[in-house]
Amino acid sequence: MDVIDENGNVIPKSREESKRVLAGVLGILFGALGIHKFVLGYTNEGIIILAITLVTCGIGAAVTGIIGLVEGIVYLTKTDEEFIYIYQINKKAWF
Repeated sequence: MDVIDENGNVIPKSREESKRVLAGVLGILFGALGIHKFVLGYTNEGIIILAITLVTCGIGAAVTGIIGLVEGIVYLTKTDEEFIYIYQINKKAWF
């Protein structure tokens, strides 16, 4: 199945390996720590999530955990081609 961008153009398939399942599972299980962001190479975003959790002494973990859960589910619902294009090539950091 070809991935088509917003203009109707076919996006060439990448030879890059998808980190979709790993990032999705880590987002669901450890979303409050931001580990899924580090796996995808989003260091700044991972530090932000981790800092919110640590600075609030875990109280902010409820919010960051929900963010991680939602992102994990979004990652797992994408195909490998869509995931690579959106999150690994275009570097869309949030949701």
